[in-house]
Amino acid sequence: MKPVRLPAAATRALPRLGLIALCLLYILPGLVGRAPWKIENDVSSFGIMWSMAHGTVHDWLMPHIANLSIPQEGPLTYWIGALCIKLTGWLIGDDNAAHIANFLFFALGASSIWFATYTLGRRSEAQPLKLAFGGQPEPHDFGRTLADGALLIYMGSLGLLVHSHFTSPTTLLVALIGLTLYAVIRLFDIQPKQSRVSYKYALVLGLALGSLVLTRGYLPPLLLWLTCVLLAGSLTNHCLNGQQPQLVIQCHQQLLSRLVVITLPVALLIVASWFFACMLADPSHYMDYVTGWLSWNRRELFRPSYDSFHYFIKYSVWFTWPAWPFAGWAVYAWRKQTTALHIALPLSFCITLTGLALCSPHAEQSSLIPLLPPLAILAAFGLPTMKRSAINAVDWFSVTSFSIFAIFIWLSWIGLQTGWPKQLHYNAVKSMTGFTVQFSLPTFLVALIATLGWLKLVHWRISRNPAVLWRAVVLSSSGVIMCWLLMMTLWMPWIDYRISYQALAHDIAAKLPDNYRCVDTNATKAQRASFAYFGAIRFAGTKDTNCDYFLIQRHQPKPAYYPDTTTQPIWQGNRVADKDERFMLYKKAD
Repeated sequence: MKPVRLPAAATRALPRLGLIALCLLYILPGLVGRAPWKIENDVSSFGIMWSMAHGTVHDWLMPHIANLSIPQEGPLTYWIGALCIKLTGWLIGDDNAAHIANFLFFALGASSIWFATYTLGRRSEAQPLKLAFGGQPEPHDFGRTLADGALLIYMGSLGLLVHSHFTSPTTLLVALIGLTLYAVIRLFDIQPKQSRVSYKYALVLGLALGSLVLTRGYLPPLLLWLTCVLLAGSLTNHCLNGQQPQLVIQCHQQLLSRLVVITLPVALLIVASWFFACMLADPSHYMDYVTGWLSWNRRELFRPSYDSFHYFIKYSVWFTWPAWPFAGWAVYAWRKQTTALHIALPLSFCITLTGLALCSPHAEQSSLIPLLPPLAILAAFGLPTMKRSAINAVDWFSVTSFSIFAIFIWLSWIGLQTGWPKQLHYNAVKSMTGFTVQFSLPTFLVALIATLGWLKLVHWRISRNPAVLWRAVVLSSSGVIMCWLLMMTLWMPWIDYRISYQALAHDIAAKLPDNYRCVDTNATKAQRASFAYFGAIRFAGTKDTNCDYFLIQRHQPKPAYYPDTTTQPIWQGNRVADKDERFMLYKKAD
């Protein structure tokens, strides 16, 4: 028996303008008016995009950061960011132009999750039980409400918040996972007689998987494709949906043929096209780059280790909040219908991506973020089955935690501006020598309006106690958006000053003459990209062996051509907010 019994009033739609406004308030703060941050995945990815936008065809096909080859992951994220820089960089600046790609990635991921959930929510096996005297929701109303809930859960996921504002492959990765889910759902939702439509979505799935290869390597899309093949051969009722049982075999055969004959070749063709273009652009060196890319992909799959398991257990709970409680409840509530498409498909993706995270050699957040799209879709189907007491507990947790965090943000900002409270003022200004406190009336008003909007939403939830399904997650997502908006308005100058290399890059560039050959360095990718962009410093490439300057960072491995007795130090310094990260600039003796 289905676990869902709802009146039509519970599926009242969330206002479209309100949903769009939440999406814009989520993604725009943190993209506009900031420099690339020292965080590795932000400034290093921007450095590749910037090098492409101002380089040759070779730079586009074989990504690098200021002559440092980057054969990891893939070039697709950087292509899109570089194209945004080429088209709009002259108008809004290269760093702001690169962030347009983040907006596009978020729009792709959010719309894919919404339409994927909407498609599943309209299927007959997902519908609520019919009430004795009628009044149950229509399929399209039920599907739309679930889709709204999935999108709110997706935006409310704590792990997505920061990553969606970085110019890194991770932002495109999560969007393409959502697109892959949507294409698979539409492919499995097609009836046997709709062959033309199934061809179209098999092609879209191939494009999504091929794009994933050019974003994060071949391992994630390969495992997702194998998951689709296993689902097509194992599910026995996903394609019935009102059809005759004898059509099951025909449905399975069609799905498998589409996955093997259309999806896989299209994905392979996309990757082969990149390899072929690299060969045409640089016949003598392209194999070195391709070999480096293939080697990086082989290193991505390790057997499960204690480190990866420990990291997953320690961080996945908060990283995937609030999706995982609703998703876990959905699996339990629908445990007698686990072969239904709306449970089996997102659950299978979750299992595959969890296994991939546990086998990852890197204990980092990028291994957890692919879990968010399938978890959000699965969690949406837990909303109509949760008890009122559980929903109230989630709501009160959201109200309490986000309100306390917002109060702390405001008090700290007041302390920064006025000197009171003294301890908060001290915590904000220590190790920030040279920082000038700024007050901006427009950003203050935006932060104030966001806070008042949060209070209004909390009052609406408490006073009216609405019965709509999305009430369970609207506070979680709105609280995340409100706190992020406060940070990106009140604290943006402080954050920019603290985690940007802009001032340091200018100091180093001022010590270099106009006619120097190159600078060899042991700086990280993020530092190299920052110095090249902010200071226009020319770094050594793989073939350069005669640089006349050396930039050395302590606590990093020595570069290939380390300064010796023929060099002399001409400058040393560090970022104001980091006393341990010291740099020294040497000049080779004449």
